[in-house]
Amino acid sequence: MGQPKFNRRKYDKPSHPWQGERIKAEKEVKVKFGLKNKTELWKAQSRLRDIRGQARGLIARARNVSDTQAQAETQQLLARLNRLGYLGENATLNDVLAVDLERILNRRLQTQVYLKGLARTPNQARQFVSHGCILIGERRITVPSYIVRRGEEEAILIDPKKAIADENHPVRPKAAGFDNAPAAAQPTSISDAIAASAAPAGGES
Repeated sequence: MGQPKFNRRKYDKPSHPWQGERIKAEKEVKVKFGLKNKTELWKAQSRLRDIRGQARGLIARARNVSDTQAQAETQQLLARLNRLGYLGENATLNDVLAVDLERILNRRLQTQVYLKGLARTPNQARQFVSHGCILIGERRITVPSYIVRRGEEEAILIDPKKAIADENHPVRPKAAGFDNAPAAAQPTSISDAIAASAAPAGGES
């Protein structure tokens, strides 16, 4: 059973430690999202597997129209995923199966800080969060992996008491790219941000 005082691991490691293609893919995701280590990636993968597993189980149970408990659990799952920002309104269990790893990682506070243009890179966004420079409303969040709930994106800001709150501070993002674009033009994912930064200036092809 293990020692009760020790937290049990809440994620699964790869079944085979030495697979070249998997290691390369994990490294790319780790760099892309500025993750500290692969443990953070494995936690996100485990979260995704749990969500999909719940959806598959509910889809199987939904065939029995008299299973009202399955219908209630389905609504609860969809509502929870909507609150977490993984799904939109009027989503179905099939939409749950379409959720991918990037959508999970995009909801991390570290990623949201970067996407809002408050940091130059995902790694710098992680530093801002870890050092207590980021607020959600009036709450100070120091956990980069914090899942930003729907509606909290607009409340993310740099603590006004911090020196880096000044947009002219040398560590803040400069004029180029999406950083100073209006909110409607802000990217919603890391992939969108990379595409925007790679696009030629002025929309030239």
